Amino acid sequence: MTHPTTIRGEHLLAALSLAASGVPVLPLRAGKVPFGNCPRCVDGACGGRPNMKSPGACACPFPCHGWAAATTDPNVLTSPEWARTWRDAAAVGYHPGGAGVTVVDLDDAQAIAWARETLPATRVVPTTRGEHWLYRGAMPSANAVRPGVDVKSSMSYARWLGPGTGTMAALPDVVRALVVREPIPVRPAAVTVSVPGGGGKCPHRTPTFLARGIAMAEQRISEAAAAVHNTVFGVFLAVLSTHGRCGCLTVAHTERLFAAAQAKGESPRHCADAWANALIRLGL
Repeated sequence: MTHPTTIRGEHLLAALSLAASGVPVLPLRAGKVPFGNCPRCVDGACGGRPNMKSPGACACPFPCHGWAAATTDPNVLTSPEWARTWRDAAAVGYHPGGAGVTVVDLDDAQAIAWARETLPATRVVPTTRGEHWLYRGAMPSANAVRPGVDVKSSMSYARWLGPGTGTMAALPDVVRALVVREPIPVRPAAVTVSVPGGGGKCPHRTPTFLARGIAMAEQRISEAAAAVHNTVFGVFLAVLSTHGRCGCLTVAHTERLFAAAQAKGESPRHCADAWANALIRLGL
């Protein structure tokens, strides 16, 4: 990965150079978003999610979205099907895990300060707002592992911003530990749940309305395809804004919501924090 930074209009040449060195690449449009990379899926026309985490979100005959589009095959990169994407590309992306690399994406000065105190020195690539720290070795990817920090490796993509400076160090255990989830309990009994009011009757709705609302909230969490943290917080906020002041919520209701969130990989601590933040936001 020792290639020069590109400018608009030279993205395909840079991609071919990277691919020749074994780095799987893909074009990115404005906003660092992938294209749909086959004729029927261009610009996401098929409805497939551009940021999908696995192939199969659409019915096209080969993976063509997000990281799954990354390739080292020059015939694919220069094919007529990809011509429009390179013409309209705003940047080059790559699949770090496919290149045997892990990117610790530091989004701001606070995250950079944390990395300098916590992580071993390695190759650093400046970004618009922060830095990419590159380590040799692949691992699972995860967003928001701590404030301002994402980990991009397997089944993820990153923007190519140049080779960076410094010697790339081996992937350390401290980075691997960032994406380790706490075990998911059968029920969130270990978490202290604050329920405003607690068990009263809802004065403005029927019990059926509450039951349907909780069921819909569980479904929204369970169907979250990305941004699970934000989805969980939004659901908690919606439930509390409707029922947080009338006393109809019970511990059983909140346990159901916590269980749905934990089934999506949220830890008990994250659930408790999201619930507490929703209470604070609503002044409850």
